[in-house]
Amino acid sequence: MSKRYLIPAEEARAEIEVKRSRFVATAVPAFTVEEARAFIARIKAEFSDASHNVPAFLVGYGSSVTAHCNDDGEPAGTAGRPILAVLQGSGLGDIAVVVTRYFGGTKLGTGGLVRAYGDAAKAVLDVLPRAEKVPTHITMLALPYNLLERVRLLVGDWNGRILDETFAADITMTLQFTVPKFPGFQDALRELSHGSLAAEIIETNENSIMPLGTFDDEEI
Repeated sequence: MSKRYLIPAEEARAEIEVKRSRFVATAVPAFTVEEARAFIARIKAEFSDASHNVPAFLVGYGSSVTAHCNDDGEPAGTAGRPILAVLQGSGLGDIAVVVTRYFGGTKLGTGGLVRAYGDAAKAVLDVLPRAEKVPTHITMLALPYNLLERVRLLVGDWNGRILDETFAADITMTLQFTVPKFPGFQDALRELSHGSLAAEIIETNENSIMPLGTFDDEEI
């Protein structure tokens, strides 16, 4: 089973100013190198008039991670590497960051650049909402009206999420569970319905983004 880990919940942006140079840091979740490179291209297009757009990304997590950075014209080692170092110390995976610099007329020197790019990356991480990357099943379940309330409680007992309910001759529920929790829900559902009900897996997603605390009784 895929390991759960912290990721960005959504895109975030922060800005700092150092000796009249503006540093605009943008961070996003990126699950593949292609997604990361597409994000970098989007930021470079958005800030096409900037002096530099310095990228860094981590795709994956832990021992199975693809790390990349470059300096986008800044002196070697003064821009991309400090951003990447902040990401590597953040505990996050599947993250891409671009720090955009608008030169303010005063040179910062190599030490100043290292600090400024690192501080810009820290600034965006300070405002970045966290989520978890969790492998999940999306499931569908048809049930009679008289079992609805008990099934809703059962979904909660197994830390599931109700994504949709459709009411017709019977009720069709669309549910989401983490992969390890789903078999327990199925067993409990069969017991509740005396073997007459079972949920059907319609999709498995290795890259579900779930708010922190959704499944906080499971090991991460």
